[in-house]
Amino acid sequence: MISAGCDVGSLTAKAVIIEGNRIISAKIIPVAETPRSSSEKVMTEALNTAGLTMDDINCCCSTGYGRHDIPFARMNMSEISCHGLGAFWLDRSIRTIIDIGGQDCKVISVDENGMMNDFIMNEKCAAGTGRSLEILSKAIGVDYKELGDIALPAKKTVEISSKCSIFMELDVMRRLYQEADIREIAYAINHAVAKRVYGLARTLKIHNDTCVTGGVSKNVSICNQLEEMLSITIKRLPLDPQLAGAVGAAVFAMKHGDLNKIEDESVKIPEEVCV
Repeated sequence: MISAGCDVGSLTAKAVIIEGNRIISAKIIPVAETPRSSSEKVMTEALNTAGLTMDDINCCCSTGYGRHDIPFARMNMSEISCHGLGAFWLDRSIRTIIDIGGQDCKVISVDENGMMNDFIMNEKCAAGTGRSLEILSKAIGVDYKELGDIALPAKKTVEISSKCSIFMELDVMRRLYQEADIREIAYAINHAVAKRVYGLARTLKIHNDTCVTGGVSKNVSICNQLEEMLSITIKRLPLDPQLAGAVGAAVFAMKHGDLNKIEDESVKIPEEVCV
């Protein structure tokens, strides 16, 4: 059986195609004008890579903010359930998932079958999300994808608010005016986001078998700071963690007749999507 998962978020669209326990294609693109066009574009790229057409897909599950507008999906699941199951499918030891996406942050607890036990998500505020990193990185003239690496050599940091993205931006502009070191400002931005995520995460029971998913999972500075704040070692998934939601959607599509059991087999991942 060949199944697919399509995850259309606020900043990126992801598609994953799996056959049995093997990922045969995975793609990430920036979102297009609409969720429909984003899903069609990313799925076409994934299908072309696998040498397949949509007729070869037995079932496709959609997730993310745009999940209700994906025309080729036969079912849809919340991004909370999909990130939980996707991370678990990739590493069966995972019990806690910290998903830091473009517009929100969620902390998810899953059981021994990868099904959600509990979750908590942030308030309607950009602080602690990929969107805040994007805004603040522009303020200091760097690509948000480089913000983690730029912060690593910082010897010290400066104070930046973590309460609100607007206050954070005002603090960043003030530090620029004071001619603070860009590396220190970058570290402070990452620290403010990590502190916000930590405040959310500590309200749930955090297990040692914890991973971070979503686009912000690629920011090594934030992950390092979360490890220190939570006193844990964050487990690294064996593929791009931004794909976890699409992986979970594909597994739901494969298992929609039996969601209570996942075969205990090693997942096979192509090199191009490995970390």
